[in-house]
Amino acid sequence: MVSLPSSPSQQRSALLALLAERAYRLGDFTLASGRRSPHYVNCKPVSLSGTGLALLGRLMLEQVEGEAAAVAGLTLGADPLVSAVALQAALAGRDLDALIVRKEAKGHGTGAWLEGPLPPAGSRITVLEDVVTTGGSALKAVAQLQEAGYAVERVVAIVDRQEGGAEAMEEAGLDLRSLFLLEEVAATAAGLDGAAG
Repeated sequence: MVSLPSSPSQQRSALLALLAERAYRLGDFTLASGRRSPHYVNCKPVSLSGTGLALLGRLMLEQVEGEAAAVAGLTLGADPLVSAVALQAALAGRDLDALIVRKEAKGHGTGAWLEGPLPPAGSRITVLEDVVTTGGSALKAVAQLQEAGYAVERVVAIVDRQEGGAEAMEEAGLDLRSLFLLEEVAATAAGLDGAAG
């Protein structure tokens, strides 16, 4: 049986180690934004693992606004995150639903952009994101939620790549809370490589 650390600081350290080991690669990569980078971060090997989900759910929930009725994010990266946070909220006795924002409207039925139990119009929603580079994915999710009549003021990300995303969020009037900066993940990965070598 997997035993999770009990304190938030130990949970953060455990998650950072998982990200450094399973999500980070050093090399030459073309990112979704079209930019080239020596750093590649794919959080899915962590966010789709049981331990990773448990840690992410707890740590991201701490950053969700107290008055939020739901958490939401753009499919596919945010799908496990919104589920994990909603589950951790329920385990903590807090009512918080999960919404998934489609990349395009549903092609049949209601033509919906949003999936999940929709809160009343005007409700506050916190957007979740795995990796923020330019902020484009999170901003797309925010725009769809605002168009649907929801109040969005905060984005919570696993990793901020420190490539302009925080500034783009600030420009859009959003508060970006990142669990980690790319430099932390890269430094931890370098430490792991050093220990293995």
